[in-house]
Amino acid sequence: MIEVQAPNPMPMLKIPKIFLGGSIEMGVAEEWQKRVVAELSDCEVMLLNPRRADWDSSWVQSKDDPNFRAQVEWELGALSQSDHIIMYLDPNTKSPISLLEMGLHAQSGKLLVVCPEGFWRKGNVDIVCEKYGFPQFASLDAVIARVRILLGK
Repeated sequence: MIEVQAPNPMPMLKIPKIFLGGSIEMGVAEEWQKRVVAELSDCEVMLLNPRRADWDSSWVQSKDDPNFRAQVEWELGALSQSDHIIMYLDPNTKSPISLLEMGLHAQSGKLLVVCPEGFWRKGNVDIVCEKYGFPQFASLDAVIARVRILLGK
C-alpha cells in the first residue's frame, strides 16, 4: 500500500488508485482516513489522501491563494486519476465540498459512498446513489470490506 497525501505528486504505478474523499472538517470530522489506510495496509493499492498534516486554516479560500489553489487542483487531479472514490460523509459535518465532488463523479462509476444515519442531507445522498446506481454503505467497515473484495483480498 502506498499513501499519497496532498499536495505530493502521485507515482506513476500501475496499481489501483483510491481517492479518500469525504468529510475532513478539522476538529469536527473523525480522522477516518487513518483507519482506511491502516485497514488496507496489506493491499496493493495507492490511497490518494487529501487530508494533509500541514494544512493552514489561514489560507484564503480563493483561486488567487497559491496554497489553496494547489490543494484544490491536487484533489481534482486525484479524483480524475482514481479508479475508485470512497466518499465518507461524517454525520457531525456538513461537508459541502464532499457533496460537490460526489455530484461531479455521480456518473463516473467510481463512487463508494458511506452516509451513516444522521448526516444532514442523507435523503439527498440516498436518492442520488439510487438514481445513478452506485453502492452506498452504512459504515466504514462495510466499505472497507467491499474495497478488499475489489482488490482481490
